[in-house]
Amino acid sequence: MDMSTDTSFPNPALAVPDRRDSLDYPLHKTRLHGFAIGLVRAAFRLLMALEVEGLENLPASGGAVVAANHLTTFDIFPLQIALPRPIFYMGKAELFNNPLIHFFFRNMGAFPVFRGERDEWAIRHAQRVLEAGQVLGMFPEGTRSHGRGLKVAKTGAARLAIAAGCPIIPVAVDGREPFFKRFPRRTRVRIRVCAPIHPAPDELPLALTDRLMLTLSENLPSELRGVYTQAPADFR
Repeated sequence: MDMSTDTSFPNPALAVPDRRDSLDYPLHKTRLHGFAIGLVRAAFRLLMALEVEGLENLPASGGAVVAANHLTTFDIFPLQIALPRPIFYMGKAELFNNPLIHFFFRNMGAFPVFRGERDEWAIRHAQRVLEAGQVLGMFPEGTRSHGRGLKVAKTGAARLAIAAGCPIIPVAVDGREPFFKRFPRRTRVRIRVCAPIHPAPDELPLALTDRLMLTLSENLPSELRGVYTQAPADFR
């Protein structure tokens, strides 16, 4: 793989063909991924006291969408450390303009998405991840809440799960304490992997999204439930 190639790219709407099609985005766990996560796991032991519940709810194989609430910039680290399977996830395209960083991110399972528009390439690649039997990580809120409670979710995770016929695995993350600022005191992070949610026949993305977010709300402390604090009486 030629890491010297210029991998920066313009908005895909202005680039035909899309330059991302000429790059290799692995659909398997790479050696670099395994090495890097090993280092991250060792480093974060000094910074984080991680508590994980419900790992039995993550399927051992097959495509699945892991959907988590989004508290901080660092959420992906405790998620990937906690889960035994590699997570493939979207990252904002601006992070991929440097060729070396782009190479690293690609081999860590990340792929670029242009936010604020419908990025067809990113949607297709997310579908390829699920078709390859891998775990796609998503933050349905689309932005960090900074501990102020769940925000109204977007329907992308539900749409992908419906299209792929795969389960959504809600993962509730309670990690409001700031990393680094309290060192040598370790930041406490709790992760609860909830039971899989399977799309019902003919279920609409909005209804599935509501089921997902209300499940996350049920498994978070009350102060993190935000707009999903009150579940309908017939919710299940």
